[in-house]
Amino acid sequence: MINPFIAGVDEAGRGPLAGPVVAAAVILPKQCEINGLKDSKKLTEKKREALLQQIETKAVAFSVGIVHEDVIESINILGATHKAMRLALGRLSPQPVEALIDGHALPDQVVRNRGVIKGDQKVPAISAASIVAKVTRDRIMRSYDRIFPEYAFAKHKGYGTPEHLTNLKTYLACPIHRKSFRPVSDYLPSLAQLKEERKLGKWGERLAARELMRKGYSILGMNFSALPYGDFDIVAMDGETVVFAEVKSSLQEWLGDSEDQINDNKIEKLLKSMKIYLSEKEIESESRFDLLTVRFGGGPPTVAHYINCLS
Repeated sequence: MINPFIAGVDEAGRGPLAGPVVAAAVILPKQCEINGLKDSKKLTEKKREALLQQIETKAVAFSVGIVHEDVIESINILGATHKAMRLALGRLSPQPVEALIDGHALPDQVVRNRGVIKGDQKVPAISAASIVAKVTRDRIMRSYDRIFPEYAFAKHKGYGTPEHLTNLKTYLACPIHRKSFRPVSDYLPSLAQLKEERKLGKWGERLAARELMRKGYSILGMNFSALPYGDFDIVAMDGETVVFAEVKSSLQEWLGDSEDQINDNKIEKLLKSMKIYLSEKEIESESRFDLLTVRFGGGPPTVAHYINCLS
């Protein structure tokens, strides 16, 4: 039997100054009815979330592709958008016989495809993909808001609003800003500046949190203090496990092994701090302690992640 499935593909996040570009691919069954399905940009956030639930229930298949800001820098936004679309299509199961792309056709793609101008307004599967991509990206940006609260990413999602531009000028660019985009390129902090202003540690914590997000962790909060025992730089969820993380940042080439960072006295304080957090939040999940090291200098910062350091 010939595969009858046709996928709709759309993206979100080509224009923002920060964060990833996200593409989605959706296969809807024939005669599928989802009331209110249209271009995601014409819907309220509440309506998009409601429609996403229907899409997840009724779609034959749907998937997303996420390309982060550092890759956008290396291959440009058009290349990153195409990459995100290919990732989304490649993750569909079953694979479609054809894909309809919002706008222009996708080059160098195994699945036969064609572009549909204003497809998010004409083709239900493309409209559905538009909603999936937009909601997925908005959720990512709301999570980033917990890491970088001064930029208000939860409100503008990285787009160049007056508030965002004011915050960019005030606080300079952060790790998820797209460095080659104007005016971000005018407000890039230097390593010497971060060191002089004693912001290297904070920058490292945020790079570490970004790394965890890219691994699929959910960030619950930053800089939790449990006096008199100590604090955690990051608290996150890895599936059903609460992860308490400490971040060590340095300009040195070698930061030591994970076991070098923790002694028996520190272990006792960490366990007490973890217990306080779980009690305050009334969480009964499993928990663990992770260590992340961030090394600056000699190129882009490098992040190492050591898991379950108290076991």
